[in-house]
Amino acid sequence: MQKLTRRRFVGAAGAASVVPLVYVSKAFGAEFTLKYANNSPVTHPLTIFTTKAAERIKADSNGAVEIEVFPNNQLGGDTAMLSQLREGSIDFFTLSGLILATVVPAASINGIGFAWKDYDTVWKGMDGELGAYVRGQISKAGLHAFEKMYDNGYRQITTSTKPILKPEDLQGLKIRVPPSPLWTSMFKAFGSAPASINFSETYSALQTKVVEGQENPLAIIKAAKLYEVQKYLSQTNHMWDGFWMLANGKGWEKLPPNVKEIISKNFNQAAVEQRAEIFAQNNSLQADLEKSGMQFNKVDPEPFRQALVKAEFYKEWQGKYGPEAWAILEKVTAKLG
Repeated sequence: MQKLTRRRFVGAAGAASVVPLVYVSKAFGAEFTLKYANNSPVTHPLTIFTTKAAERIKADSNGAVEIEVFPNNQLGGDTAMLSQLREGSIDFFTLSGLILATVVPAASINGIGFAWKDYDTVWKGMDGELGAYVRGQISKAGLHAFEKMYDNGYRQITTSTKPILKPEDLQGLKIRVPPSPLWTSMFKAFGSAPASINFSETYSALQTKVVEGQENPLAIIKAAKLYEVQKYLSQTNHMWDGFWMLANGKGWEKLPPNVKEIISKNFNQAAVEQRAEIFAQNNSLQADLEKSGMQFNKVDPEPFRQALVKAEFYKEWQGKYGPEAWAILEKVTAKLG
C-alpha cells in the first residue's frame, strides 16, 4: 500500500471521516502513518507500553494505521518536540505536565510540592475532576490530551556531594530542574540554585559538575544511568509527575472518528498498564540502584512542607492558578498551605 505523507493524510482523512476504516484503507490504497515521540529511554516503561499501544493500533486497524515511535529524544529535547507537535511535524508526544506549563500554565498543578499523599489520591484527581479541568485548558492551546495520564512517578532528589535530609540541606544547592516555572519556584523557596536544563542534557551537566544534583523518579534515574554520576538519593517524594499523551489538535480533529476511537482506546489502555508497571517496579528499583552504588536516605516530608508554607509557596501558586483550579485540587489533596 502507498503510504500517505502527513499533509496528504490530513486531506484524505477529512474526506473519509464518515467512512469505515477498512473501506478508507481500500479506497485510498494507503496507510495512515503518524509520528509519536518521547524523551524516555527505550527501556523505560513509558516507551515500552506506548510501543505496545502502537502495535495494537496497527493490529486493530488491520494495518491501516501505523504509528512510528521515536523514543529517547531522537527528535530533539522537550521544548523542541513540543514546538514540533504544535506545528504538526509530529503527531503525538508524551510530556510532563510541568513542562507543558510553559504553554498551558494549569498543566503543572499536579506537581505542587508535597501535595499527594499516595497513588490512590493521585489517580482520583487526575482521572477525575482535576484531570478534566487540565485537559480543557490544554484544548484551548490547540492540543488534544488523552483521558489517561501515564505515570512518571514520585520524584526524588539525588546529589553528588551530600544527602538531602532537611530543608536546610537545599540551601545553595546547584540542582538541575526541567524548564518549568513551578520547579524553579519551589527550589528557590528552599534557597537552592535551580538550573533549567532539558533532560537530554542532564547526564552531561551532572558529569561535568555544572550542577550538583537533580530530581527524578526512580525509573528515570535507573533508565538514564544517573547513578553513574550521582551518589546520594534522598526519598523526598516531593512531587508527583505524570506524562500527558498529547496530539496536535488540528491533525487530531481531521482524523476519521473510527481512527480516533482505535487510537484513544489503545493509548488509554497502555497508560493504565504502564501505571501498574511503574508501581510494581519501585521496590526492585531501589535494590538495583543500591547495587549500583547509590546511598538511599529516608526523609520526613513535614519540615519541607512547612518550609514551603513559610516561604508562601502555596499562597503564590494559588494566586497563579486561580481559585477554581485550586479548589478542585484541594478537593482531593486536602488543604495546602
